[in-house]
Amino acid sequence: MSVLWRVRSRLRPPAQRAVIPFLWKVKYFSSGKESAESNPVTPMLRHLTYKIKATGPITVAEYMKEVLTNPAKGYYVHQDMIGERGDFITSPEISQIFGELLGIWCISEWMATGKNSTFQLVELGPGRGTLTGDILRVFSQLGSVLENCDISVHLVEVSHKLSEIQALTLADETVALQHDAESPVYMKGYSFYLAHEFFDALPVHKFQKTPQGWREVFVDIDPQDSDKLRFVLAPSSTPAETFIQPTETRDHVEVCPDAGVIIQILSERIEDSGGAALIADYGHDGTKTDTLRGFYGHKLHDVLTAPGTADLTADVDFSYLRRMTQGKVASLGPIQQYNFLKNMGIDVRLKVLLDNSSDTATRQQLIRGYDMLMNPKNMGERFNFFALLPHHRLSGGSTCQSKSLPSLVAGFGELVWK
Repeated sequence: MSVLWRVRSRLRPPAQRAVIPFLWKVKYFSSGKESAESNPVTPMLRHLTYKIKATGPITVAEYMKEVLTNPAKGYYVHQDMIGERGDFITSPEISQIFGELLGIWCISEWMATGKNSTFQLVELGPGRGTLTGDILRVFSQLGSVLENCDISVHLVEVSHKLSEIQALTLADETVALQHDAESPVYMKGYSFYLAHEFFDALPVHKFQKTPQGWREVFVDIDPQDSDKLRFVLAPSSTPAETFIQPTETRDHVEVCPDAGVIIQILSERIEDSGGAALIADYGHDGTKTDTLRGFYGHKLHDVLTAPGTADLTADVDFSYLRRMTQGKVASLGPIQQYNFLKNMGIDVRLKVLLDNSSDTATRQQLIRGYDMLMNPKNMGERFNFFALLPHHRLSGGSTCQSKSLPSLVAGFGELVWK
């Protein structure tokens, strides 16, 4: 087995901003009452107020994009926000078992589809590189299985800071980062795509149903305080309304065009070259409404307060992702994290690690990590897994879009080694 590692710093698809030729009404949503002390004038807030004064209210999607990925002031771009000292923590940072089981999933699918002589491991939004590191350790431990397979690793990352941390995590040294966006390396070939807590950070458009029809939610300057922002309703239809299904019954909807674009790209690549995509995120199957929220210091944070200092996130609509495959691939899930990891053998792996550890602190850490991943009150029911696979993988060539749990695919049914 040989492994080639590449880091790619690549921005997400840009959201299109529509020019709205009408006057704005006073009607608005409140983002919550915040004191002046808790709403500091951050560089990002100053940037946004200048922008709004110049061009008018902006969509929630544009607000999220600016706050999170603005090249100069974006939350994700220049800081390490993951871990106990950051604003949120992810499953790979909680327990090594999580990444190990995803490594097993990749190998299981590789074996089930004919043991291709090469494959690419592509992670979208790889954070600190912990998940990929755990997966590569599994690949190394199962080197005899993968001995005739050449593997390359590709990380799709928007943050220069996190790219540096990923290099340290995976290479134990600072490596030169490649910024050639035209390189076709990651675009061809049999690939496994992993996206853990990636889609929830993509910009969403928000809509509210009114007696006049759907109205998009925008962000504007509060007329009572020029250093505060507020939500407002557009007085008439906006172009992004086309993303709402005609049969929609909810009163409030969030749609993510960027997620749709990425799913379409992944679907086309899997259809053409094989492989699979595994998405893990918190979300719903087209049932939730207003899920946009902020996190600062591991606590909920008003999304319009001190922009640029807190994470912004919205639940993933898996029913939308399923539609965006356009029938090119089969989809499985969403299935709750508790069930997926149970099917992957997390209990067996935990027992092995506990049996091999005599250190009390290590054993306690393993048990705490297991509880965080599996307890329904923690991550067990909040996070879901969703997979994209070639149709022939499940049904011999016929179209398959399923929320059921077939035993053919590990995680979505009990893992069986052959």
